[in-house]
Amino acid sequence: MKPSLTVAAFLAVALIPAPAVAHDSDAWRMRGADVSTLQRSLELGQRFYDVRGRRDNPYDILKQAGANYVRLRIWNDPTSGYSNKAKVLEQARAAKARGMKLLIDFHYSDTWADPGKQYTPAAWEGHDLAQLQKDVYDYTYDVCTSLKRQGTTPDSVQIGNEINVGMLWPVGYVNNSDFGPLAKLLNAGYDATKACSKRTEVMVHTALAGNIGAAHWFYDGITAAGARWDVTALSYYCMWHGTLDNLTTVIGDVTDRYGKPVVIAETAYPYTTENYDHLENIMLSAAPCDGIPATPQGQAQEFAAVQNTARAAGAIGVFYWEPTWTAIDGNGWDTEDIENSGNAWENMATFDDNGKINPYVRWLR
Repeated sequence: MKPSLTVAAFLAVALIPAPAVAHDSDAWRMRGADVSTLQRSLELGQRFYDVRGRRDNPYDILKQAGANYVRLRIWNDPTSGYSNKAKVLEQARAAKARGMKLLIDFHYSDTWADPGKQYTPAAWEGHDLAQLQKDVYDYTYDVCTSLKRQGTTPDSVQIGNEINVGMLWPVGYVNNSDFGPLAKLLNAGYDATKACSKRTEVMVHTALAGNIGAAHWFYDGITAAGARWDVTALSYYCMWHGTLDNLTTVIGDVTDRYGKPVVIAETAYPYTTENYDHLENIMLSAAPCDGIPATPQGQAQEFAAVQNTARAAGAIGVFYWEPTWTAIDGNGWDTEDIENSGNAWENMATFDDNGKINPYVRWLR
């Protein structure tokens, strides 16, 4: 049974007040959606519907909800054939054609990279630090210039994804607080990006929004080792990264400490506890945070709260992670078995199992 939506509930969410603090509207400039699985969904026949139930282009539906940026991950050579260079080039054209800005999320892996795993691409296995620096530079420059040649120059890039203890393990793993190898890899990506496009912003992304001590350890470490970056990117999921008060502290602290703007590169919240495929969902709780229910209204309430908190603390934007990843058959999480592996995130999407957007969700302007 699908959750029902009421006018009263809509107003309760839609009228959440903005922060009392005055803000420069230009400073709140990244209202993002990671739609890395969208291309596969569309190819499989998924249809998307706006708040009135009318079929429409999903990028246009997201824009109507306030989004202005898309984030696309890129894997070097994934078995699935998706999120590789060719597919990212195609999807970048589709997004830019709808007037969206573009963030490219380099994983530097053939599969998922996150705090628990940073697998070196098979083609780079066994390479020493000097060779990996060249690999990162050449690959980053090639992807960026390929995007540039087709008129879709990335507005931002991430050099690594959730690299809490480094990337391209084992060479880029931070052992005994030695950030030297990681800093060299980060700078290879930074230099390649700027050689392609000086205006493209470079992010260093960790999932450390919930731990100020760990954030200091990491960003102090890469700073001391000479790493260069433009924007500090953090993942924040309330289920794992603590309270909004703590998020306020972390954003304000790292903004001041490193003198760089902060963006929340990932966040999400469930709109239901129901499961629409054979794979159990990651988030099962009926009220994961602060008593906010896993309902369409609750999803919108939590997303609005994260945005309001981030903006009041001085951040420049928030990205919702995978709002279009519905449970359509064949768009699974496993790069080795995309056809059959299933989706454990569909109850966190902002589109329901029928492809209709949650009418309460807004990217705040």
